[in-house]
Amino acid sequence: MANSLNKVMLIGHLGDEVKMHYFEGGNSIGRFPVATNESYTNKQSGEKITTTEWHNVVVRNKLAEICEKYLSKGDRVFIEGRIKTRQWEQDGIKRYTTEIHALDMTFLTTKKDLNNPPDSQAQTTVEKPKTEDKSVGDKNDDVPF
Repeated sequence: MANSLNKVMLIGHLGDEVKMHYFEGGNSIGRFPVATNESYTNKQSGEKITTTEWHNVVVRNKLAEICEKYLSKGDRVFIEGRIKTRQWEQDGIKRYTTEIHALDMTFLTTKKDLNNPPDSQAQTTVEKPKTEDKSVGDKNDDVPF
């Protein structure tokens, strides 16, 4: 068994378009913010309060290209990944950022899919596998169908 675990699961909405960067050798990286919301009711005032937490998401290579192609601001996604913290120095000051490095993603709603219905010729159908029905021809079967 592992001594530690670094796993994140988020369901939220994209706060901006996917920003892509391409590197020599064919690698790519995409970055975008995701907002998650939490709502609760203030017991004293009865007012419903919603708080938003922003997460910086990083996707790489093929997953980044898929995100760029299908995701837009406002789309809802389910992300699985891990937390990574980066540091750098700018003007003599150490800066830090925490990111979610996505390993797997499910698109829950995408505006691009809703606005561009698939071409009917591009749709594929899957046939059910043929199985032998042993009840056909059974004379003792009282079922009328």
